[in-house]
Amino acid sequence: MPLNKTKGNMYDFVTHTWNPIKGRCSHDCQYCYMKRWGELPDLHLDAREMKTDLGSGNYIFVGSSTDMFAEDVSWEWITQVLDYCRQFKNRYLFQTKNPGRFWEFIPFPKDSTLGTTIESDRHYSLSKAPPAKERAIEMCGLYGNGFDRMVTIEPILDFDSWGFLQLLCLANPDWITIGADSQRCNLPEPSYKKVMQLISKLNKFTNVKEKKNLDRLKKESI
Repeated sequence: MPLNKTKGNMYDFVTHTWNPIKGRCSHDCQYCYMKRWGELPDLHLDAREMKTDLGSGNYIFVGSSTDMFAEDVSWEWITQVLDYCRQFKNRYLFQTKNPGRFWEFIPFPKDSTLGTTIESDRHYSLSKAPPAKERAIEMCGLYGNGFDRMVTIEPILDFDSWGFLQLLCLANPDWITIGADSQRCNLPEPSYKKVMQLISKLNKFTNVKEKKNLDRLKKESI
């Protein structure tokens, strides 16, 4: 099967996505873009995907359609996927809302980026994933293991300015990406001004990458 080239609201540094593990994600985030496809099948390792030529010189988001590090995903499946990645000379992004499970698979393929999502410091009951503070603590602990660490704030939810800044400082990522709700799920969003104030403070200790979908918040603020 061919690699999928990135499109739509993907990270601008990612060139392709690859989803060898497919099916229903146990985190069940209310705003997940996969919900547009209706009821998904049970989790499974797609044997056809394990024959994909991953090429070389690409930056591949592995597992963009389901969280392949959720607790109910088979350790054997994840190991097979990581071993397959090692056969190709690419950069890889592995992103999860359960970063504590990263520890089971260190060392990762060379040139990997490990990331997590932290949407807010507030609890909104929109997901069954581990709490945001737990994700931040696990990301902090991964420092010094030879790979880049990323936090994505997407979709950004309304937050308490000081508490959210402390949480993100605790995670101590190499960079942060920030994006708004692309699925228009009527989420509790902060104002554009509040987001810009947060970005100004974040830039003092890390690099911030703004996603284009923040433009909607900007337009709505006018």
